[in-house]
Amino acid sequence: MESLHAARVRHEIEVGPIRPPQRLAPYSYAVGAEVRPPDDPDVVPTDSQGSAFGRLILLYDPAGQDAWNGTIRLVAYLQAEVEAALAMDPLLPEVAWSWLSDALGVPVGESSTPEHSGNGPSLDGTARRIEVTALGGTVTSTTSVRYGDIAGPPRAHQLEVRASWTALTAEGLNGHLEAFCEVLASAAGLPPTGVTRLGAT
Repeated sequence: MESLHAARVRHEIEVGPIRPPQRLAPYSYAVGAEVRPPDDPDVVPTDSQGSAFGRLILLYDPAGQDAWNGTIRLVAYLQAEVEAALAMDPLLPEVAWSWLSDALGVPVGESSTPEHSGNGPSLDGTARRIEVTALGGTVTSTTSVRYGDIAGPPRAHQLEVRASWTALTAEGLNGHLEAFCEVLASAAGLPPTGVTRLGAT
């Protein structure tokens, strides 16, 4: 838990503890993450990326579980509203999965190999080492159509990513949360760290 709270995430993403699911493991802890709306509520971007949120659940079983191939399992879920053009792109699932694979340092197509170490940079520029195994999950793109007296746009498009992986060590779990928030930022359409969007003229 202390390691998770040491994570450094983008200022646009708010992270806090939430109630973890019960009976999945002897010990569990969970955090929720949400992309904050723009600072100025009177300015609505013409190319809005919608909302994005997710949760990362930490499961610990001292005895280990065969399906985990270890004692520490992380379960991730995120949902983001996306534009129609992106939602209709047949490559969206592959792209979204690559966001997660890249953040964790797992080569695409090799998610089931015994061990991978990610060495991507963290927000402060220092090296971030992540060791994972048994990565798996699903990516779903859906379209909702609203009828009758229901608030919201007539059509909405959502991207959902569900994934889980095993941490090979309890050290550096902050890196897993940082990687998860990177995926959330990508799904929300946030610019890369250090890049600022140009204002309307």
